[in-house]
Amino acid sequence: MITLEDWALIRRFAGGGVSKVQIARRLRISRMTVIKAVASDAPPKYERASAPTSFTPVEPLVRQLLKDTPDLPAMVIAERVGWTGSITWFRDNVRRLRSEQRLVDPADRLAWLPGDAAQCDLWFPPKKIPLEDGTKTLLPVMVITAAHSRFMVGRMVPTRHTEDLVLAMWELILELGAVPRRLIWDNESGIGRGKRHADGVAGFAGVLATTVQRLKPYDPESKGVVERRNGYYETSFMAGRSFASPADFNAQFADWLRIANSRVVRTITSRPRRCCVRSSSVPAPSPIRTRGWYEAWPTTTAPSA
Repeated sequence: MITLEDWALIRRFAGGGVSKVQIARRLRISRMTVIKAVASDAPPKYERASAPTSFTPVEPLVRQLLKDTPDLPAMVIAERVGWTGSITWFRDNVRRLRSEQRLVDPADRLAWLPGDAAQCDLWFPPKKIPLEDGTKTLLPVMVITAAHSRFMVGRMVPTRHTEDLVLAMWELILELGAVPRRLIWDNESGIGRGKRHADGVAGFAGVLATTVQRLKPYDPESKGVVERRNGYYETSFMAGRSFASPADFNAQFADWLRIANSRVVRTITSRPRRCCVRSSSVPAPSPIRTRGWYEAWPTTTAPSA
């Protein structure tokens, strides 16, 4: 099975008019694999057939109760359907069904206060980057957008491991000029899963006196500001560019962001400006270990008060 990055690259090439034979030759995969990737509407993933559980017989009754009374407590639902198993597992299933009943309207718009939040995401540019060992690979780019001012910063990172993401967040917060009250993420594995942050994330947030907020599913508008800019990067920054290394990508991206941040944003009718959250200075950096070639990239120092 091909990777998510190769699937995205195949569809990008096909959308640009590259023939399937050329794509297969360039990526060293079979032509049938290319045909299936172009025809698929979703990225490849392993799916195991779900087996019936003890919750399966009562699920239609639970759905009907939630449809009639969306706020009905899980304990009351358990009594109504005659549930005798684990109440914790029953609550988890009710929570899953309740979230499906309450899909968030993606057209909703949120109001963002100055300095309140910065939205964080990983953007995957559809172009493989040369590395020092002569290979090429698709690499993620951490992008942060100040939710109120729309000020954008970004940096390519070597992996999605927690240590690389934490270091990149620190570098980009320095570029913002102050620490937002909240750093909003989706359920990125390097930041955390479920109810727990990844190791080191809570400590990082504590040092900066901020909150790392991970969104629940079906909440698209809470991180829509940064996600809409991912398409903007691909159409306005990536077009016609080539890169010699990750450091070259970061240099070109930083130069382009300086220009992009000086343009008037239609939704706020002004130019993005650096967020200013608190009167105190940004705390000094805590010791952060890095991995791979990220160690050689230039770093900045904390701004003065």
